[in-house]
Amino acid sequence: MKREPLGHRFTLLMGALLVSTLGNGLCFPFTAIYVSELLGLGARAAGGYFLAMAAASFAAALVGGPLADRHGPHRVGVLGGAALAAGYGLLAPADTTSLVLASGACVGVGFGLFYASIVGVVDAAVPESGRRTAFSVRHIVNNVGIGAGSVAAGLALRGAHTPTGTLRWLYLANALAALPLIAATWYVRPRTAKQAVDATAEAPADGATYRDLLRARPMALLILAQALFAIVGFTQIEATVPLLLHDGMAVTLGWVSTVVAANSFALIALQPLLSRWLERLPETVSLAAGPVLWGAAFGCGLGAALAGDGAAPALRYGLLLAFAVVFAAGELTYSSAFYPLLLRWSGEAAVGRASALASLAWNLGTATGPPLGLFVVAHFPATGSWAALTAGAGAAFAVAAALHRRATATAKARS
Repeated sequence: MKREPLGHRFTLLMGALLVSTLGNGLCFPFTAIYVSELLGLGARAAGGYFLAMAAASFAAALVGGPLADRHGPHRVGVLGGAALAAGYGLLAPADTTSLVLASGACVGVGFGLFYASIVGVVDAAVPESGRRTAFSVRHIVNNVGIGAGSVAAGLALRGAHTPTGTLRWLYLANALAALPLIAATWYVRPRTAKQAVDATAEAPADGATYRDLLRARPMALLILAQALFAIVGFTQIEATVPLLLHDGMAVTLGWVSTVVAANSFALIALQPLLSRWLERLPETVSLAAGPVLWGAAFGCGLGAALAGDGAAPALRYGLLLAFAVVFAAGELTYSSAFYPLLLRWSGEAAVGRASALASLAWNLGTATGPPLGLFVVAHFPATGSWAALTAGAGAAFAVAAALHRRATATAKARS
């Protein structure tokens, strides 16, 4: 299939998404500190915020999937963006636990609705031949926005005499950052009568239910893979690896930041280099390549740990930079394949429900992965921790390989 240009509608959507994720990056590392210490509401209020957010996100995703299938993902995406703006807007002036909990619930509803709709929104903005590139770019935009926002917040808070006041402004900025995404999501909605019919095919009559989707073996394996990829991959580079480098390998904070930044820059640099190669691979093969590359990346980390402090710095830190780059390549193979597979196997009439299942699996993985990784770091030496991370990537590959075999067998049976 000849690849068509992604077009200005996709560019506009990604620009708005970049602004929104930059706003998220301004705030998300500081919320627990802001609520518990700076507002003086204590750890229970901070925990209540995240609990309210998680519960509301779970419920909103389950409701938002069918809504997106019935009424179109753009309407649900706009509602999700509005809830995010309201939630972060509430947290800016918050001074009581009730306002904090209300903010958490609004933010959770926003994330639940938005992630149940974003796959359909992106798909409607690009030609079918551009799906794989589009979802890779979306993954990069998310990472770059959050990373840049975190850096900007750190600079804003550095030396601030009134960090509480500064954070209030950052939460307000985060709320305002959701507004361009609301506008762009509505702008890229289907315009013609035929597009509207295609986008809102009646899911209850024609589309698969949650139970139907999970009864299909390839889809069930795909959702399981999503949870595993979050547990053994994405959460480990965000939560576990920095601690492993600093506490387990005596790597300075400066080099920890360098490794994390190298991963983000590698995503941007590798995407144009790998995109055409990835498009030639079957999607299930590309998906399985992700954990293989992550295993190789963790192996680079293991090599750096085995080399130890006595090794030449060029060898030790070169292996850590190689870890960051190879891990980024695995992220791109995942992002180019997962959502196109989800779209193809769910069908347009049930893509909202499938997106909701993927979002719930992701949330399960991001809640489970960090505690598991931190347990490993606390109870194993650096070499054992890297080996455990490599074994986790192997488990994810086993699921992805089973998915590939099942999908291949299903395709042969139908032909």
